[in-house]
Amino acid sequence: MTAGPTTIDPDASLEQTPSAEAALGEAAAGRNKRRSKADAKAAMAAIEGRIGHAFKDPALLATAFTHVSALRSSGNRYDSYQRLEFLGDHVLGLVVSDMLYRAFPKADEGELSKRLAELVRKETCADVAQSLGLLEAIKLGAVGAGAGARLRKSVLGDICEAVIGAVYLDGGYAVAAEFIERNWIERMRKPSRPLRDPKTMLQEWAQAQGLPTPVYREVERTGPDHDPRFRVAVELPGLMPAEGIGSSKRVAEKEAASAMLAREGVSSG
Repeated sequence: MTAGPTTIDPDASLEQTPSAEAALGEAAAGRNKRRSKADAKAAMAAIEGRIGHAFKDPALLATAFTHVSALRSSGNRYDSYQRLEFLGDHVLGLVVSDMLYRAFPKADEGELSKRLAELVRKETCADVAQSLGLLEAIKLGAVGAGAGARLRKSVLGDICEAVIGAVYLDGGYAVAAEFIERNWIERMRKPSRPLRDPKTMLQEWAQAQGLPTPVYREVERTGPDHDPRFRVAVELPGLMPAEGIGSSKRVAEKEAASAMLAREGVSSG
């Protein structure tokens, strides 16, 4: 008996055995993993560029951005940024103290301490980190989008100090000092807020000029009880009064004192 012709299914070559499918899945997973590593490496290189230091030990920089919530076990807190933050806080304080000592040779200990406190506070560190674009690099655990955004902002100052600690460990004191000087020099020269209360400054200035203590006088109150506006004048003999407006008498008095200091050319920095 003669065998009939063999029928070839044209789609048979497209069918995959389970082992072939697994192999394709593993290959795709491998490609995704390599792509993920490449993306992470590129992101880290971009951060290094903004920081201005290429890390010999990239793990240090990665740790500086790792919040404790991103760790698999809360017991491994030493794998988060916290230890680096501790170190960076003290490196920052030393470098900024040295900067102030050299920049203000006539400033006394009290003034230097006030300037230091302003420059190393968390808000200033967060501002530096924000200007360097470090916010989105912070690694968090499984939190909601809104909670994650709030958490990133709340720890931004800590992350900045951790980055300083990482730079110090990786590159040494000179490299860390250069990073700090580059990002703090203008903030040192131009404080974001007065170092002293303007009313205190005006009183000290008046005494140095042989004048009595300034007198503050409420000129006007406007607005409803729940949202009042006060206009206050400050007066010194021989000088034109200066006025300030605020949501309370105290705020208005400070504004008036600031106005008189500015008019008389007295620096609040």
